[in-house]
Amino acid sequence: KKSVEWASDFLGDHGIDVVIEPINGRDVPGYFLNDFMFARDIIVDLGIPNVGLQFDIYHCQILHGDVTMRLREMMPHIGHIQIASVPSRNEPAGEELNYPFLFAELDRLGYDNYVGCEYRPAGDTVAGLDWFKPYAGVKV
Repeated sequence: KKSVEWASDFLGDHGIDVVIEPINGRDVPGYFLNDFMFARDIIVDLGIPNVGLQFDIYHCQILHGDVTMRLREMMPHIGHIQIASVPSRNEPAGEELNYPFLFAELDRLGYDNYVGCEYRPAGDTVAGLDWFKPYAGVKV
C-alpha cells in the first residue's frame, strides 16, 4: 500500500492517475496481486481519488470467470480496461469471450475511456487487426 500511496501522491501532483492490475499466475507465476476483489479492496481502503483498477478482461477470465458480473461490480473503481482472447492471448476474437457483448456491456455501464489491447498477434500484425474492422469509425 505504501508504494501505491507514494506513487499516487507524486503522480497526482502532475495530474496523472495510477492503476493497479491483478495478473493471473499462469502467465506470471508468483505475482502478488492475483485477485480482482483484493485489488478492489486495496483501492477502496486507500480511498485515493487518482488510484483505480486496471481491469484486464483476459486476466479476469482466467482468474475468476464471470467477467460481465465483475465489470458491473467493479466499474466504479476501473481506471483502464485491457483485452485479449482467452486462452491464447491473441487477437480478441473468438475463443472463450464474446467481445461484441462485452463491448456493448461497457457502453451500457457508461465506460467512456480507452480499451487497450495487450495481446500477442497470431500472425502478421496488420492482418491481425481485422478483428477491429466492425468497430472502426464507430462513434460513441
